[in-house]
Amino acid sequence: MPEDCIISTTDLNLWYHEKHALQSVSIRIPRNRVTALIGPSGCGKSTLLRCFNRLNDLIDHVKITGTVTLDGNDILAPGTDVVTLRKKIGMVFQKPNPFPKSIWENVAYGPKVHGVKDKGELDRIVEESLRHAALWDEVKDRLNDSALGLSGGQQQRLCIARTLAVEPEVILMDEPCSALDPIATAKIENLIEMLKQEYTVIIVTHNMQQAARVSDYTGFMYLGKLVECGKTVQIFEHPAEELTENYITGRFG
Repeated sequence: MPEDCIISTTDLNLWYHEKHALQSVSIRIPRNRVTALIGPSGCGKSTLLRCFNRLNDLIDHVKITGTVTLDGNDILAPGTDVVTLRKKIGMVFQKPNPFPKSIWENVAYGPKVHGVKDKGELDRIVEESLRHAALWDEVKDRLNDSALGLSGGQQQRLCIARTLAVEPEVILMDEPCSALDPIATAKIENLIEMLKQEYTVIIVTHNMQQAARVSDYTGFMYLGKLVECGKTVQIFEHPAEELTENYITGRFG
């Protein structure tokens, strides 16, 4: 990948107990682009995604070797401030997970944790984040209502706004549309296209059509290995590996 790289891994290995879940994965993630990770269930996509913000640290009996860098700094190094790391690398999960608080409180939560106390500044951040998440016009008159009253698609965009509120560099999305209907999915996909103007987006998806629609680069994973990675057009139209072609054409997976 010739473009400016924001995240890279070199010879990354991860074990859950005895299971070798990631095997010598080396990948470069270009800045301000959308990179999709595809492959069958259990191939290591979400595990790799969680390496980028060290969420695997929360799982017992995990062993990791190799390097993961953000802007050239090894995030696996001892002494890494994981809280600061997760501010730089936000995460949107498969199922919308708004806090049982108001819409306003959901978005303001992160900035408050990071020390923003001024109500006017928090109002500005909330509005800006909701606008960036293409949700402001739908919720601006009910910011004090519970976030749990929103539709599934709105809740997912709220979770994206909550991520944006702490001004990350990178947004990780783990199957962000799998719980949504086609209309809500289309809104999230349009949003991803807009977000890459200011952020780097890495998305795990089972939906190959979605990967083809929204991503600039695609990595295909199989049994814990990165089989190949390149521009999405090349991966889908002229894959270098027979295994990739077999997966994309539906011969397995």
